[in-house]
Amino acid sequence: MPPDQRPPAAGHLNGWRPDSGPDLHEVPGLLATRELTIEGRLPWSSNLTFLVTAETDDDGDSAPLQAVYKPHQGEQSLWDFPDGLYRREVAAGVLSDALGWGVVPPTVLREDGPFGPGSVQLFVEADYEQHYFTLLDTLDDDDRVDRLQVICAFDVVANNADRKSGHVLVGPDGRLWGIDQGLCFHVQHKLRTVIWDFAGEPVPEHVVGDLTTFISRDLPGDLEGLLSAAEADAMYERAQWLVTEGIFPEPSEEHPPYPWPLV
Repeated sequence: MPPDQRPPAAGHLNGWRPDSGPDLHEVPGLLATRELTIEGRLPWSSNLTFLVTAETDDDGDSAPLQAVYKPHQGEQSLWDFPDGLYRREVAAGVLSDALGWGVVPPTVLREDGPFGPGSVQLFVEADYEQHYFTLLDTLDDDDRVDRLQVICAFDVVANNADRKSGHVLVGPDGRLWGIDQGLCFHVQHKLRTVIWDFAGEPVPEHVVGDLTTFISRDLPGDLEGLLSAAEADAMYERAQWLVTEGIFPEPSEEHPPYPWPLV
């Protein structure tokens, strides 16, 4: 089970499901406004990470939602990343939506979290026995290959420095999700990922089309304040590179291309 999605106890698990949860378009507003109650700390995470419940509305019309809360004050300082990794979690969600790919669960910034400012991401129900390596070994249709390639392209654009196998989840409807994107958007090349199986292969045409549309537009307003101008410029340059080259990159020889641990 991936580190950021392990519930503290099975009885507390209430992951979002497409057949019973609210529409995903409604979730950001719910996560941004509802009172958050801490259920417990999620273990096996290098930073403080909590499972929280976004409580039901006063009228009781909507069921509670569970989410992953990463407060700023629980982060460990890193020598190679600027302070405020929680902002990058939110920025990853904004980028995913701006590209139209929906690979990141809805994620919002909360200034008024239980432990202060932090990111709040919808806790999605998933088969926690599955992860990137198992999904790759059990592929049985082109669509799932395509979805893995979309996540691969997303990581290139976001410059993901920590795409472990366990950070790729599959929901009950077969939808693939990418979680734990705090180490993204550095201006320097830092791509560390387990998804190198598509290296040198053509980027799908629809992905190139989405990237072309993305780089033709101004910076999404929701990214302002989350990324610096230099980080935003570097993100656009990586997207342009994928469009121009039209192939997935090869592992770098200048720095370790794999995260640790791999899962």
